[in-house]
Amino acid sequence: MTVPETIPQPLTGAAQDTAPAAPGPVTEALRPHAEHAFAHELTALAAADDRPRPTRWRLSPWAVATYLLGGTLPDGTLITPKYVGPRRIVEVAVTTLATDRALLLLGVPGTAKTWVSEHLAAAVSGDSTLLVQGTAGTPEEAIRYGWNYARLLAEGPSRAALVPSPVMRAMAQGMTARVEELTRVPADVQDTLITILSEKTLPVPELGEEVQAVPGFNLIATANDRDRGVNDLSSALRRRFNTVVLPLPATADAEVDIVTRRVAQLGRSLELPAVPEGVEEIRRVVTVFRELRDGVTTDGRTRLKSPSGTLSTAEAISVVTGGLALAAHFGDGVLRPGDVAAGILGAVVRDPAADQVIWQEYLETVVRERDGWKDFYRACREVSA
Repeated sequence: MTVPETIPQPLTGAAQDTAPAAPGPVTEALRPHAEHAFAHELTALAAADDRPRPTRWRLSPWAVATYLLGGTLPDGTLITPKYVGPRRIVEVAVTTLATDRALLLLGVPGTAKTWVSEHLAAAVSGDSTLLVQGTAGTPEEAIRYGWNYARLLAEGPSRAALVPSPVMRAMAQGMTARVEELTRVPADVQDTLITILSEKTLPVPELGEEVQAVPGFNLIATANDRDRGVNDLSSALRRRFNTVVLPLPATADAEVDIVTRRVAQLGRSLELPAVPEGVEEIRRVVTVFRELRDGVTTDGRTRLKSPSGTLSTAEAISVVTGGLALAAHFGDGVLRPGDVAAGILGAVVRDPAADQVIWQEYLETVVRERDGWKDFYRACREVSA
């Protein structure tokens, strides 16, 4: 059977070992793709990488893990950490992609599932853009294929009229596809992945053909485990994945490090003040989020009620970035309590009735009595009034 013309023909023989070309560089992008933003690191890793690489992988599994976790290469090139967490989690994720098993990254909101997914695809395939964004309205065509309806009406089903999905393109090119928020996709659409992941083939019955995956193809999906009951994965589909759970940062220091790194990256693109001047406020934001999230103060002496929001690391990054913008445009450029107070209030108080009471109780019983937090208390009282 032949492959539709709109899908690149699978390579054969020795040519299969040649990795596909990465997309051209993007200039002046507000948020460059990982393969462009960290191109110098990927290039340095490829040059230093002398370990075996799976077919069509840009890097060896060891180099992919180094790219995510960070390190220093023999030539002195510094590889910045993209993920701060247990090394074994990254090793298991990378190893999964080197097999014929798909990878499911599972975790609460804000545990860097999308971030890890993007960087894994960038390091493995040199292209993180083969992406399906899962929503309640995601159609089957987004995972399988669609049609150019003008040509379909004019010519009938044909190779030229077929529009490949990112997953179909990844299968034909031996690359890594990504499906974000898989549990938000309707259950019947989710199950279109079963044949793709088990048989490594995608039938095109309208043309009497099929697209078979070539070596190098795999799929990374992300799912939010707070979304149980939205569209749970069927047992048949879940068996096709190796599930890796991404935990929240284990310690406050680790979370502060993550927030500081990400805010610094975002700040450079937005031309905001340097992060080091706001490290004290970053630690304060992280402390508030962790205490309310865990339901207990850092010293373990006071039990707390937890609000309805997740208070994730991603939300802490958003609060601090917003505070830096306030400091830059309406202050002296130094991050202060008044710059983050409104952002914290917005993150904590999602339910105006229940969460407002929880927040006020936390302010009066914890923040008010804490040494060195008087300015923060006053700022929070002002925005909460």
